[in-house]
Amino acid sequence: MSTAQISCADAGAVEGGPSQWLPPQSGAFETDASSVVPLIADGDFAPVAEDLGVWDAWPIQDPAGYPAVLAGGGTLWMALGAPHFDDPDKRHHHARIHLLLKRGGDWTHLGPAMPDGFSPGSREWSGSAVLDAETDIVTLYFTATGRRGEGEPTFLQRMFRARATLAQGQTPSLTDWRDLDEVIVRDPAHYMASESGTGTIGTIKAFRDPAYFLDPRDGRSHLLFAASAADAASEYNGVVGIATAEDASLDTWRIGPPIVTACGLNNELERPHVVYHAGLYYLFWSTQRHVFNPDDVTGPTGLYGMVSDNLISGWRPLNATGLVFANPAEAAAQSYSWLVMPDLRVTSFVDNWGEDQAPDAARRFGGTFAPDLRLVLENDRAGLIPS
Repeated sequence: MSTAQISCADAGAVEGGPSQWLPPQSGAFETDASSVVPLIADGDFAPVAEDLGVWDAWPIQDPAGYPAVLAGGGTLWMALGAPHFDDPDKRHHHARIHLLLKRGGDWTHLGPAMPDGFSPGSREWSGSAVLDAETDIVTLYFTATGRRGEGEPTFLQRMFRARATLAQGQTPSLTDWRDLDEVIVRDPAHYMASESGTGTIGTIKAFRDPAYFLDPRDGRSHLLFAASAADAASEYNGVVGIATAEDASLDTWRIGPPIVTACGLNNELERPHVVYHAGLYYLFWSTQRHVFNPDDVTGPTGLYGMVSDNLISGWRPLNATGLVFANPAEAAAQSYSWLVMPDLRVTSFVDNWGEDQAPDAARRFGGTFAPDLRLVLENDRAGLIPS
């Protein structure tokens, strides 16, 4: 039995507990033509704004998960954004959620989504947003990281809900921000405190990335999120958590135990989200090579996932290993933070792109949207449709 299997067992993944993401039985995460992202070249992307780099992005969606179409055409998106830095990792200390308009294939930057001083964090990290078309109310679920006014940035992560009114028109806007509330409160029996890790890339602990999902089977609303298991035997203790709305107003949420654990294998299962397709639930997350346990099987930076007949349990890895697709070996960090839409279109951002880089070269941070991808799903198999 591998180290990862022992750690998962010690962490409490027993009958009735979370589904386990285990190392491949073959000893490797294998890729073929349908599981490798095409190489991104210079002409494949363009900035959304010259003075802003963006990364994790999500549409203002309708309840079913599709980008909500505005009355005047186009869709609104949110993305983490910050000014450009010589060290791209510094952007995480300055991240705010920005509002973007996509119309006719062109992007327009509309500025920060929330007003200055509204968020309770020192910066804002990923989430999701839902539009009620009858009232034009947008509900944003997001991660407030740190605390407003702190000197040195901390890695406390709390998940909040806020509402705004969408003013539609040639240049839409979000007005009257209100109803700020910490909707998912950490359960210490299942989830480690997010500030327990260090600030070193790859060791940060998670309690973040709330992703809204309306279950078409029973009409219940859920939030999937990235977290770290409490009392795990391994420091590689990434899990996917879930919270469920207890009222029709979506004001009260009940946090549940993790539904998937990677204890012993991987530290961060980032931006988890669910797509319901052909009668099955598909759970996806992004992760990077450097957050795998180096003492066990290491996977590539890519999109991973599981499939189940049940939202809460019974998850089994797609393609037998969980790997859906990876960046090409010659540009292993070219894109990241993949989000799968209900129509199986996949969006992400351009990270450290280009294949002609020396080992000591400065990072080439793209800071904009990567070319869209498209998935094909069939039972327990998933792959890319050739572009």
